[in-house]
Amino acid sequence: MVICVYTEDRWGDILAAVASVAAQSHPALETLVVVDHNPALLRRLAERYGKDAADGTGSGPVRVLANAGPRGLSAGRNTGVAASSGEVIAFLDDDAVAERDWLRHFAAGYADPRVMAVGGRTQPVWASRGRPAWFPEEFDWVVGCTYRGLPPGRVQVRNVLGGNASFRRSGLLAVGGFASGIGRDGQRLPLGCEETELCIRLRRAVPGAVLLIDDRAVIHHRVPAERERFGYFRTRAYAEGLSKALVAHSVGARDGLASERRYTTRVLPAGVARGLRDALLRRPGGAGRAGAIVAGLAVTAGGYAVGLVRARRGAGRYAVASVEGAAANAAGEAAA
Repeated sequence: MVICVYTEDRWGDILAAVASVAAQSHPALETLVVVDHNPALLRRLAERYGKDAADGTGSGPVRVLANAGPRGLSAGRNTGVAASSGEVIAFLDDDAVAERDWLRHFAAGYADPRVMAVGGRTQPVWASRGRPAWFPEEFDWVVGCTYRGLPPGRVQVRNVLGGNASFRRSGLLAVGGFASGIGRDGQRLPLGCEETELCIRLRRAVPGAVLLIDDRAVIHHRVPAERERFGYFRTRAYAEGLSKALVAHSVGARDGLASERRYTTRVLPAGVARGLRDALLRRPGGAGRAGAIVAGLAVTAGGYAVGLVRARRGAGRYAVASVEGAAANAAGEAAA
């Protein structure tokens, strides 16, 4: 079980995430909390979870580690994978809590040896105690949650969503782990898509690989007030376009945009129609939701266009920082 963290501002959320893992009906072999280049947070968590946690050698239920690679979520996840010992590695966002049977549903999926990844359903917990009337469910991915348009039940998918996901170790090793240069890295723009890129490489590297989403594996993801605003919605949509362009340029548009084609041609038009219908019926937020879908698609498309230009000029490169490399870096730091 790996939880990547980066800021003391989420101290309460981090403790709640770790506690939700400890309360699972299917116990985790170990929980690794990987701190992304924040020495103060590293020390504080080490003190919270015991002396042995400080150097990552403890055998207790929680171990605290420093990210052994460059700043960012991808390298942090690779550090956790390299330090873990389980056959399946699960990832949980640092501002989310898992329901009691979350890991049990994940584990059940791996009874089939073809399964290389299992994801779950992520539900938003709005700071205002309710979804903003204008915020369309089709764009819940903006706040890291399961969005309208994903199929229900336990189904095969192109990719799982990174903050609520698990992978078979052999699959992660086959592709070398998450790519650095994609996804969150502490910069201003809230980038993403690192799990999409990894899942596409995984399906190519492992013949017959099956990737699942099981919507019974539920986590609850906190959405702070600043992410309920249209400004964040617009910025995150633009960043997603940039990220999609990098993925499509790297793995090809056929795979990189396979799920997005259905989403933009079927899911979003249906969402606009629902919003306009609600507006005609004078239901709250109908016109706002329809407008947000149109604006979100336009901004994402704009980011994609800009991202393609940058990628073709060589400004959008990334590298696969192998799990083995993360292990070597961690060993070097321990020796030093």
